[in-house]
Amino acid sequence: MDFIISAITDIGTTKSTNQDSFNVRVLSTPKGKMVFAVLCDGMGGLSKGEIASASLVNGYCKWVDNKLPILCEEGFDDVDIRSDWTEIAIEYNEKIKNYGKKCGLASGLGTTVTAILLTENRYYIINVGDTRAYEISDNVTVMTRDHSVVAREIEQGIITPEQAKNDVRRSVLLQCIGASEEVYPDMFFGDTKLNAVYMLCSDGFRHEISNEEIYNSLNPNVMVDAEGMKCNMQSLVELNKQRQERDNISVITVRTF
Repeated sequence: MDFIISAITDIGTTKSTNQDSFNVRVLSTPKGKMVFAVLCDGMGGLSKGEIASASLVNGYCKWVDNKLPILCEEGFDDVDIRSDWTEIAIEYNEKIKNYGKKCGLASGLGTTVTAILLTENRYYIINVGDTRAYEISDNVTVMTRDHSVVAREIEQGIITPEQAKNDVRRSVLLQCIGASEEVYPDMFFGDTKLNAVYMLCSDGFRHEISNEEIYNSLNPNVMVDAEGMKCNMQSLVELNKQRQERDNISVITVRTF
């Protein structure tokens, strides 16, 4: 199996700073090729959200640089990734929280995180907040679970997904890194699919477009090279902006073949 990667970010139409941060790379390891991608959305109204998101991206990238090579030599499984990635989330929750206090930021700092490691056989995902991971093959599948008020009320049957789209609380999170007393990351594991597109995105990418529009632009049949992938993503970013999306917009795609 091999991988093609592409990523873009856009400040959007209203904000003065881009508080999204990301990293994506193809890795050559003793266990074959892999892709690591991480996307963090600094919390919109909170002070210096870009510092929170960039620091957490850096934390996971350090793991890729320092710990993953060791695991590739020794062998690893779901338990190893769960342990390491959860530890990073908890560590940076304290670091970012303490930085906010030291700077005297009453509202604190905060960031979401979604990260994925794709090997030739298996994927590993961590999620805190409402950045998402998707698998696009024959259809569009959301692989993560939003930690938001509206997502919880959908699960409880209080509101419908359609109602959630226009709910004023749609960006209110139940937890995020740096602004929660404690964090409880979700982890997801499964088999990597051949001839599929894996996507990470901030919530600004998905609010104003449908799954059908995502599929039409990002399905494996039209995502065949890095430049074309970037153009397809850019078209959806522009569509979001035309529909008055106010947030920063970021998206990463990985094509397996």
